[in-house]
Amino acid sequence: MSTLTVTAARRTGGGARHLAGTGALLRLALRRDRIMLPLWVLVLGTMVVSGGSSIEALYDTPAKRAQVAATMSANSSLRSLYGPVFGDSTGALVAWRFGVFAAVLAAVMSLIVVVRHTREEEETGRQELLSSAMVGRRAPLTAALLTALVGNTALTLIITAGLAGRGAGSALALGLAVGLTGMVFATMAAIVAQLTESARLAKGLTSAVLGFAFILRAAGDAGRADGGSVLTWLSPVGWAENVRAFAGDHWWVLLLLTAAVLVQGLVAYELTSRRDVGMSFLPARPGPAAGRLATAGGLAWRLQRGGLLGWTLGFLVAGIVFGGIVEGAADLVGDNEQAREIFERMGGGRALTDAFLAALLGMFGMVASLYTVGSVLRLHSEETSQRAEPVLANAVGRLRWAAGHLVIAFAGAVLIMLAAGVGMYVSYGKDLGPVLGAAAVQLPAVWLLGGLAVLLHGAFPKAAVAAWGVAGLSLAIGWIGPALNLPQSVLNLSPFGHLPKLPGAEMAWAPVLVLLAGAVVLVAAGLVGLRRRDIITS
Repeated sequence: MSTLTVTAARRTGGGARHLAGTGALLRLALRRDRIMLPLWVLVLGTMVVSGGSSIEALYDTPAKRAQVAATMSANSSLRSLYGPVFGDSTGALVAWRFGVFAAVLAAVMSLIVVVRHTREEEETGRQELLSSAMVGRRAPLTAALLTALVGNTALTLIITAGLAGRGAGSALALGLAVGLTGMVFATMAAIVAQLTESARLAKGLTSAVLGFAFILRAAGDAGRADGGSVLTWLSPVGWAENVRAFAGDHWWVLLLLTAAVLVQGLVAYELTSRRDVGMSFLPARPGPAAGRLATAGGLAWRLQRGGLLGWTLGFLVAGIVFGGIVEGAADLVGDNEQAREIFERMGGGRALTDAFLAALLGMFGMVASLYTVGSVLRLHSEETSQRAEPVLANAVGRLRWAAGHLVIAFAGAVLIMLAAGVGMYVSYGKDLGPVLGAAAVQLPAVWLLGGLAVLLHGAFPKAAVAAWGVAGLSLAIGWIGPALNLPQSVLNLSPFGHLPKLPGAEMAWAPVLVLLAGAVVLVAAGLVGLRRRDIITS
């Protein structure tokens, strides 16, 4: 056998060896995500597919659809939020109203999945244990990307099948735009996971890139109504928008998304082949020689301050952006009674501007619950990564250790909601007091979901991840429920459905106090459970 043949055989064998165990890791990943991944896919797919029915109900004639398309295209604030309108068919309006947000949420789903099955596995030490068996160097990354691919493919199929009646080809174009955007950020997360030592930092950095991409697209679309701004084309979210599903179907734009997936995937594979398990290309900066963390609360603050700062700045910027479209609420609704009823169900029944403002702040509250749940579940990650044991081995009680993280979780929600209120006031320019009050009234529901996370972590640690599912379900009910005209009994399944719709409605203290009491009870029960159970050691 020639030297060239031997070399080729070694390379072939080496390639196969690097992927050994991929199938087993993929099955493990899908099993671990058997609840989270289907929930993400079903909620996102339902959001897009149900948009067709809601838009047909709101704008039931071609004249009404043409009018709303023209109105939206002329409003720079609404273009920055949703993107430009490329057509006045029902399908084009679905793509306009839901396409950008579906692509962004698919990206969030994908980056969470990839970091969870790469850097998080290494950070907890599980990957080192798995790699001691017959697992190839590139198998974990391949399994993570395949898991993200399964989720995005399922999402693409749901969107395609659900909207096929309005044009199968265009429905496929929209589905691929959403799914490929998810894969762009999946491969980006794969790269970032090689660069950092912390799963939390990897998620944060990738989310920051996603936020920057959204801002670029928003700035570009605010300036031009045709989607042709340079800023829009610098953003992968802008590429998804410019596929123009149901309005010409620019299939060639999908090649840009595909190329980004392939290039970033190759970079991620090259990086993973050049480092050891548990290591990173950007190692953590060593701390000072003399310790400065005198308390468990100080340690919790050090661990979570970056995330809190990011959420606060994000809510402030988002508040400024959303506040700028409050005055355009009348243009968005026009004389359409169905649209008016939806905003009144979301934000109360008084003046349309107040109802729109209340609906926006309600959405901020639902998103803020994700911060609180994630901050509470930092306790869970500290346990599972075995970092809690050294802290608790000193003169630190469990309640004192937990209190540091819980203060940041619950007080942090106050800070980010007030940041959203201030941001909306800056661009809206009216009534600071009522705007801040409407932001603050969301906190009891946010705290209730945070209290549920405390209970699950403290008393039922194996089910702690279910707190994400409850928060996601509350978000889905509050976002999609009013548009689908769901019964009030269904809307009340979310704690946000019981809050007074400020600033348009009267203040109702009874539901607020009930939610606050529920949050207190859940937190207390969770702390009692934490004191009585064993600390997770593996």
